[in-house]
Amino acid sequence: MKILLPFDGSAVALEAVRFVIRMAADGLDTSVVLANVQEPASLYELMVAHDPEVIGQVSAAAGTNTLQAARVLLDEARLGYEEEVASGDPAHTLVDILENYGCDLVVMGASGTSALRSALLGSVSNEVLHAAGVPVMIVKGAEQDNVDTAE
Repeated sequence: MKILLPFDGSAVALEAVRFVIRMAADGLDTSVVLANVQEPASLYELMVAHDPEVIGQVSAAAGTNTLQAARVLLDEARLGYEEEVASGDPAHTLVDILENYGCDLVVMGASGTSALRSALLGSVSNEVLHAAGVPVMIVKGAEQDNVDTAE
């Protein structure tokens, strides 16, 4: 099974990487497409840099650097992967990557925003969940669990 594994460097994204590694260790025949999407350059950045090629190089280097922690975990687990660093709207770009690589599943971390904020602003995981033509598994980090306490 080919899994798209979006990675933004966050703790919950690391949890998603660990989850995919556990699935592979449990016997799932898995290959991974490790992806990072950089936001497009702002108008200010375009004006200051004067060279779109430089902005593209910096963006690609930032994306490659962001993937380092995920690469370390996947390498330690001896789990094969391909990498894709892209620029654009994160959700739509991830769906494009998913289709280009022929992935069967997306495993990604949840942002942890409240339901109200998610409804108002949208989240990348929510947008991918609704736009992807394949199953999307949302991994929540341990710190996001809600615990009710009585006083």
